[in-house]
Amino acid sequence: MHGATLSVVGFTMDKVEVRLSNLMAFDARALGNWGCPPEYYPAALDLVLDGKVQIAAFVEKRPLDTINEVFAAVHHHEIRKRVVLVP
Repeated sequence: MHGATLSVVGFTMDKVEVRLSNLMAFDARALGNWGCPPEYYPAALDLVLDGKVQIAAFVEKRPLDTINEVFAAVHHHEIRKRVVLVP
């Protein structure tokens, strides 16, 4: 018996090509979601605040007044980190 699962957690602009006949033939599946349910946020935030999960390498701060440039960069797939706009 075959079987496999591809799970993508979080947001990405990347594109993936999957042949549906292969999923069916091998009893496989592909799933995606935005993250965790809101009731898990406090525990997830505690992991970050306790230093058990490092996020700094994945986040980039930019001034709020660069919002138009940030949106243009996102649209052109030039952003590789999560941008946090700071007032």
